[in-house]
Amino acid sequence: MATPPAAPAARTNRLGLTVVEYRGLKTTLCAGCGHNAVSERILEAMFELGIPPERVAKLSGIGCSSKSPAYFMNRSHSFNAVHGRMPSVATGAALANRTLLPLGVSGDGDTASIGIGQFVHLMRRNLRMVYVVENNGVYGLTKGQFSATADLGARLKTGVVNDLPAIDTCALAIQLGATFVARSFSGDKKQLSAILKAAIAHGGTSMLDVVSPCVTFNDHEGSTKSYAYMKDHDAPLQEVSFIPAFADITVDYDPGTTTDVTMHDGSHLRLRKLEEGYDPSDRAKAVGRLMDAVTGGEVLTGVLYVDTKAPSFIEAMSVVDEPLATLPEERTRPPRAALEEIVAGLR
Repeated sequence: MATPPAAPAARTNRLGLTVVEYRGLKTTLCAGCGHNAVSERILEAMFELGIPPERVAKLSGIGCSSKSPAYFMNRSHSFNAVHGRMPSVATGAALANRTLLPLGVSGDGDTASIGIGQFVHLMRRNLRMVYVVENNGVYGLTKGQFSATADLGARLKTGVVNDLPAIDTCALAIQLGATFVARSFSGDKKQLSAILKAAIAHGGTSMLDVVSPCVTFNDHEGSTKSYAYMKDHDAPLQEVSFIPAFADITVDYDPGTTTDVTMHDGSHLRLRKLEEGYDPSDRAKAVGRLMDAVTGGEVLTGVLYVDTKAPSFIEAMSVVDEPLATLPEERTRPPRAALEEIVAGLR
């Protein structure tokens, strides 16, 4: 009797780990939610780069997006913070142990509404971390009200029209001092994977806004964060492929060109890749391109701005090489003489 062929060995990364060792719990998000695709891309990027799961600190706030860290890298550190307060926890974790890579997963409400103040200060500090905003323009956990990133004129299923201008998290991050700023689409596997890998390798704050359609509350006609609208108005800076809710739709076209993709419901999305000669080191030009895209009714995607020379927050604070959390008390507690000197200087 012939011996059956042996099963092929599971692919491993440079650490000898398989992709299974980067997985998390089974998702409880809605079927077709773009957030699940983002989790898959994060998992793949970490695996392919060979990042030890134990060296990653996953941080989140409150919302559908903030549930995502449970669905990948269950061997990593994890902290689910209060609504809008994840940046403070991330800053503390990074300062306490500089050997960790903070990975923040937030939402448009968690970032641009209740958490806008914390987001502002995180961006200007240039803390080394990857900050992902899963942006769908609504509050998915509280029945789909508009968030601060909802576009002017967007319409809810109830017929309510948004009469306030949207906050562009990418333009805000660039202006505030973030040193790696990008935007992608949850259905664009190739582009999103490449951007995530670049963001992980960056030495400062990497802010990635991912348009991630909500299939329950914000995927209808009139929504500007739906699959249909994104297919009509996305203008990618790099390569693009799209994964809708039920069946895969992919595209492949040259940089600097535009293509229209027909969706399952007959709607269209206009995709445009930024030209190869785009300079992501020009801050003013990056903000200008974002403003032009808004005027033209498009969503610009790709790596928008990069600054590799700015010092990180850790460098600016002159933090010692050893993790602060491991230092003995005699190195972290000032002696009585130091306190007396400070008091004397205040008299």
